[in-house]
Amino acid sequence: MNFYRVAAACPITNVADIESNLENIKTCINDANKKSVKLIVFPELCITSYTCADLFEQKLLLDKSLNGIETLCEYSKQVDMLILVGAPLVINSALFNCAIAIFNGSILGIVPKSYIPNYTEFYEKRWFTAGLGVVNKDINLYFQKNIPFGTDILFTCGDIKIGIEICEDLWVTIPPSSYLSLAGANVLCNLSASNEIVSKADYRLSLVEAQSARCIASYIYSSSGVLESTTDLVFSGHLIIGENGAIINKNSRFQRENEILTSILDIDKLNGDRLKNLSFRDSSLINTLKFREIEFKYSKFSYGDFDRYVEKHPFVPSNKAQITERCKEIFNIQSAGLAKRFKHTNLKKAIIGISGGLDSTLALLVIIKTFDILKLDKENIIAVTMPGFGTTDRTYNNAVALCKNLHTTFREIDIVPACLQHFKDIDHDPEIHDITYENVQARERTQILMDIANKEGGLLIGTGDLSELALGWCTYNGDHMSMYAVNCSVPKTLVRYLVQYVASQESDKNTEEILTDILNTPVSPELLPKDKEGNIAQKTEDIIGPYELHDFFLFYFVRHGATPEKILFLAKTAFKNEYEDEFIEKYFNFFIRRFFTQQFKRSAIPDGPKVGSISLSPRGDWRMPSDASFNLWK
Repeated sequence: MNFYRVAAACPITNVADIESNLENIKTCINDANKKSVKLIVFPELCITSYTCADLFEQKLLLDKSLNGIETLCEYSKQVDMLILVGAPLVINSALFNCAIAIFNGSILGIVPKSYIPNYTEFYEKRWFTAGLGVVNKDINLYFQKNIPFGTDILFTCGDIKIGIEICEDLWVTIPPSSYLSLAGANVLCNLSASNEIVSKADYRLSLVEAQSARCIASYIYSSSGVLESTTDLVFSGHLIIGENGAIINKNSRFQRENEILTSILDIDKLNGDRLKNLSFRDSSLINTLKFREIEFKYSKFSYGDFDRYVEKHPFVPSNKAQITERCKEIFNIQSAGLAKRFKHTNLKKAIIGISGGLDSTLALLVIIKTFDILKLDKENIIAVTMPGFGTTDRTYNNAVALCKNLHTTFREIDIVPACLQHFKDIDHDPEIHDITYENVQARERTQILMDIANKEGGLLIGTGDLSELALGWCTYNGDHMSMYAVNCSVPKTLVRYLVQYVASQESDKNTEEILTDILNTPVSPELLPKDKEGNIAQKTEDIIGPYELHDFFLFYFVRHGATPEKILFLAKTAFKNEYEDEFIEKYFNFFIRRFFTQQFKRSAIPDGPKVGSISLSPRGDWRMPSDASFNLWK
């Protein structure tokens, strides 16, 4: 499944005390090894410390630093780990600020710092030579010959491709990591020594976020710590691990002990995202820089205990503080899309079937917002409730109350007589509660709504959501069809949050109370008769399984192209406290079967706005043959 455990490390340093620094570097390596880390990134110039200043011109310091590199090479034989350490290195009478890649007793390669800062508090050009343009070079050290040296190096282990840059390299207009990523690097490492001033840490985080997103890569950042010289500057030991635009781990800074920060990277996820992003592919094709790939192989590839956080609801922001802002944005996207359709058609009326359930409620709220935007009279919103064989008092009363409270035109049409007539016409026994019994009701409702739209000169607004489309949990040419579908890329797990957002942020007290009760009503199409107490007898999730599971499967299957093995592994990790493994496997198989066999419905869906990372529109994100086999995914 290509999970890869990495670490950013900040050892205790004593300025110019190489022996002490080496001991602390070894301590960090030992701690990382116990956690099954396969790649560890240390700060810039960590063997000597970054703040040696003119001591970098002392031969003794430079010679002892070189001895220290040899010591680490010998020490690396004890661990199955790629070690990236920073050290000064004299090459042809020039001093370079270097990242040394050490593995299994030897140096795999040496990458010099491309950009040497020499402004404000930085004065590095006094000592160091820029590595920019140093390519296709090999160097000899007294203990190892023919070592690749330059900024044109990638370190490769199977699907893992590692690129290195140093501190300032990230802050320039086009960082070296941009070119490295286009050459295939999916793990970017930065050995840094970035001092602290007010708000610089926030900017540093934003750089890592943005660069990891732009490069569709992971980014491991390790900076020098508080025990560097404080003559003029203070360092914090900032450790950051990012992955494709997200910070998946960071430390609290200003620690005074040896510290390692570990995370498990998802290499397959990164490679899958790159495969989908054709602009990334096109950019890589025009990259004229040539890179040397240095291959290495671990003796045992493992990541230890799987401690990577797996979000149960990937469509919902994990940061709860972001939920309100995200819901506001989605609600505005839905409303803006519908407003454009009204302007284009020059229609003034909206027709919607309202059931008292979550989906139709959200669609109605979007229409209300749209009419506010366009300054249209809400009496031109024709909300139609159509009670059938399974309609309960709770959903009916909520539908009526909501429509009246929102000042829409409300109509009620009982579909029972028409359905009974239709059963007679097609010779179906109404006592047989099969798929025909259910679909007759769904199509009758759609026919009524379509015809009212024609009669009134209005636009029929669809209510179905993304989760229902994924499972094909809709009646073909019934609730499957409309004239514009505002919920078509909103998954079921997110619908609830959107309705809650409108209830708490954009509603009066009476509307909020109605919406709260709708939120607390079980999800049901209400196509089968009520139970003896008049309550909902047909609960969707009792039939098809939990929507939170199906949304999870959908996200990893469509968004990341993950294998069944990986999807199940992640699902069992995320839901280990909610569902048994056999339960998850059962409904994953159900999801796959439905997703493949119901594609014909998605091939013929109405227009509607994309609001998130996944859409199943056949005109946009998802183009799939309606008769593809699912045997590979069983």
